[in-house]
Amino acid sequence: MLKIILHAQNPIMPFCEPAREIRIQNMPLWLHQRNLLAPYVTREMELKQGDPLQRVREPSIVYRDNLFFDKYYIDAFMKQAMKLNRPVRAAFRADDPAFREHALPLSTSYTPAGSLYLADLWYYPNGPMAGADPLVIDLQAREIGYYHVPTYMADQSGDLVFQVPLRALLAIDSWVHVSIADVVFGLFARGARYEKKANEELSFKLKIIGKAVYEGRQVLECSEVVKIGKNCVIDPSVVIKGPTSIGDNVTINAGAVIDNSIIGNNVNIGQGAQVMLSVVGDGAFLPFRASLFMTTMMENSMLAQNTCLQMCVIGRNTFIGAGSTWTDYNLIPAPIRARDGNGKLSISNRPVMGGCVGHNCRIGSGMIIYPARTIESDVVLAASKERRVIDRDISFAESDHHHLKQAHLHQTPYHKPSKEAVESW
Repeated sequence: MLKIILHAQNPIMPFCEPAREIRIQNMPLWLHQRNLLAPYVTREMELKQGDPLQRVREPSIVYRDNLFFDKYYIDAFMKQAMKLNRPVRAAFRADDPAFREHALPLSTSYTPAGSLYLADLWYYPNGPMAGADPLVIDLQAREIGYYHVPTYMADQSGDLVFQVPLRALLAIDSWVHVSIADVVFGLFARGARYEKKANEELSFKLKIIGKAVYEGRQVLECSEVVKIGKNCVIDPSVVIKGPTSIGDNVTINAGAVIDNSIIGNNVNIGQGAQVMLSVVGDGAFLPFRASLFMTTMMENSMLAQNTCLQMCVIGRNTFIGAGSTWTDYNLIPAPIRARDGNGKLSISNRPVMGGCVGHNCRIGSGMIIYPARTIESDVVLAASKERRVIDRDISFAESDHHHLKQAHLHQTPYHKPSKEAVESW
């Protein structure tokens, strides 16, 4: 089968790079796509914007490279598409709870079609041609709570919940979608599938219980649900609850707690650090008393001591200073707005949300960042009397390094000058 990749040109801010280069679940999105489609594909072709498509007459799968999908969705889509044996295009029902609540807000990639929304994923049994019927794959969403809070924080709606899909397809148009792909459609979905399998398959449940009894551990701490790589050094006092995967050459020091997370290779986690429902990229460093909750931290980044990130996304090669505070909900219950795929402020449909820092940033100690604010790649921010509270997005032009004599020492590999002014907070 031929795979045809359509490029999504718009950069995802504040990362200043296209979605295909951003890591999702600690893997570049393009590589994640390639691995999942490998069982179906024998050759591939990439089309940049404006490139002509040569006529082909072989079975083809066509998709835009800003799409995140998991194995469970793509297997169901391909099985149904090949069974129908006619041109089809991935579609969502407008009332699908996972799509409505998480994928559609802030997105610009879906095409409305009556009661459906069409995604940029096609199957052609005899090569690409005009026209394709919508193919709706049920995401099998289930409601899962993630915060039990007072009503004033939940806007009088009670507990906060996610609509977690057991099959995931999501266009990455905003930094918020990176968080959704990693946490809601990733870690929460993985946990939901484990729970579903344990409830429906007695053999799987007995296997987990048997392994826990043999190892003398609790069920969620046994090696059946906690996967640890090679050459890891983990203190005996560390608590690790699954489903969790830990890469190679990882060091986790005394008193740390890891819960339902993905830890990459060559990660160092210090004493008393806590990582819950989070993705930690390769080479990252969390010193003592650093904490992550429902947060993505990409490769080679560092979070200093006494800083807690909640529902945030941190780019690669970035440093976050000690004692910084990332707030995650509005004190007055106004809707939280975030940047959509066009760079405009739009309703995020999330009552709680952290912030986002791009790649190669240096954030000083003691900063306070309001919900959904972003800091562009290559920015340096030092706490001062004038700027200790970040209540709006920070662009590269506002970086503190521009005012330093040693500005040339700070490399700016991701910076791309903005051509249009953006709406301010």
